[in-house]
Amino acid sequence: MTGVALVTAAESARDQRRAAAGLAAAGLGPGDRLLVSAAASPALLAVVLGALRAGIVPVVLDPALPGGERAELAADADAALDVGGDPARLLGEAETDLAPVPLARPMHYTSGTTGRRKGVWSGVLDEDDARALAREEIELWGFGPADRHLVLSPLHHSAPLRFAAHTLLAGGEVLLPGPFDATRAAETISGLRPTTAFCVPTHLQRLLARDDIDWSSFRRLVHAGAPCPAPLKRAVLAALPEGSVWEFYGSTEAQFTVCSPEDWLAHPGSVGRARPGRRLETDERGQLWCAVPRWARFEYWRAPEKTVAAWRGDLVTVGDLGRVDDDGVVWLDGRREDLVISGGVNVYPAEVEAVLDAHPDVVESAVFGVPDADWGQRVVAAFVGGADAAELTAWARERLAPAKRPKSLHRLPDLPRTSTGKVLRLDLPGVLGLPGG
Repeated sequence: MTGVALVTAAESARDQRRAAAGLAAAGLGPGDRLLVSAAASPALLAVVLGALRAGIVPVVLDPALPGGERAELAADADAALDVGGDPARLLGEAETDLAPVPLARPMHYTSGTTGRRKGVWSGVLDEDDARALAREEIELWGFGPADRHLVLSPLHHSAPLRFAAHTLLAGGEVLLPGPFDATRAAETISGLRPTTAFCVPTHLQRLLARDDIDWSSFRRLVHAGAPCPAPLKRAVLAALPEGSVWEFYGSTEAQFTVCSPEDWLAHPGSVGRARPGRRLETDERGQLWCAVPRWARFEYWRAPEKTVAAWRGDLVTVGDLGRVDDDGVVWLDGRREDLVISGGVNVYPAEVEAVLDAHPDVVESAVFGVPDADWGQRVVAAFVGGADAAELTAWARERLAPAKRPKSLHRLPDLPRTSTGKVLRLDLPGVLGLPGG
C-alpha cells in the first residue's frame, strides 16, 4: 500500500547491527545517551533497538518540539551524540553483534506536576534483568513471528515504541503508515491485515465513526493513555473480534495494570488488575502505589529529590488517585492534580501557563481541560491582561508542541481564587460557560 512502510524482523535486525556499528564507530558505549528526534521510520526503529541492544540509551524526543524546548532537553540529557531527525545516517555498511535483548530502556521525558519535564532513566540492566524485561512484555501481549503490528501513535511516546520494538524482537512485522489519518489507517487495517495495534481513545473515536473497516484480522488491540468513555468502549468491543480489545493503565515511568475485555465487561470503567509481577495499593491520601519487579525500577534523571518522592522501597507512585477493590480491580478516581489528557498526551497547565505568562501583555493565565468528543479533553486558557487572543494564539504556536497549545483563549478581568489565593481551575468552565462547567 502506498505510503505505508512494512518493517520485517530480519531487515530490522540487519539495520540494528548496522546502527550499533555506527554508534561504536562514533565512540559510544554502554550507558552513553543518543539523542534522536525523528518521525516514525524503519531507520528510527533500527537505531533505537540497535542502541538498546548495545547498552546505549536512546533519548527519544518529539520531532515537533519548538527549538527552545528541544535545546533545553538536549542540554539536560547530556547526550554523547545527537542525530536529530536523521537516524539513517548511522546505518553504514559495517555490522556488529548485538545482545539478544535490549540492555536498557529508552529515556523519555515526562512532565511533572510543576510542568518541568523529567527524564525517566533506568540505566544499563544486567543480562538477567534485561531478559526478564523483554520476556514480560512479549509474553503479556503474546507477540510472535505471525504478528503484524500497526503503529498509530508517534514513536517518541513510550507505549507505541515499546509495542513496535517488542513485536520486532519477537520476530513479527511492523506497519508504519505515517502520522495518524483516519482514512489511511482504515485502508491499512482493511488492506494489510494487522494483528495488533496500540492506540489512544481519540484514534478509536475517529475509526469507529467509519463503516468501511474490516477489523477481523485483529487478535489484540490495546488502548491506554486516557480514560475511554464507556459508550466508545462498548462500540469497540462490538466491532472487533471477541477477546481482542484490551486496556492498560500505566505511565512513561512504569506499567501498573492490564484489563482484559472480560474484566472490563464485569467491572465497566475500571482499569483492570495489577500487571503480572506487580501489586497495587493506596495510601491515606488515596494515592496509588505499585510494587514493581527489579527490572522495572527507574530514577528521574538528575533529579534525586523527585526520585526519592516517587519511591517507598519497591513501591512507586506517579501521583494518580484511585482505589483497589476487594477483588483486586483497580479504579482511577482522578489523575494527577490539574493534568489535562488530550489525545493521550499529558498536558500540565503550569508548562502552558509559563509560556502564556511570558507574553508582555498577559498579567496571568490559567490553563484547564474541557471535555472533547474527539480528543477526550482539549486545552483551554483564561488570561488577564490586554493581549489580543489571536496574537496570543500565535505566540503559543511558536513556543508549544501542538497538543499543548490552547484551542481557545478567553480574557477575564480576574481569575477565580480560593481565600488563600489559589486559582480555582475547576470553576473556570462554569465561569466561561464551557462544557464541564
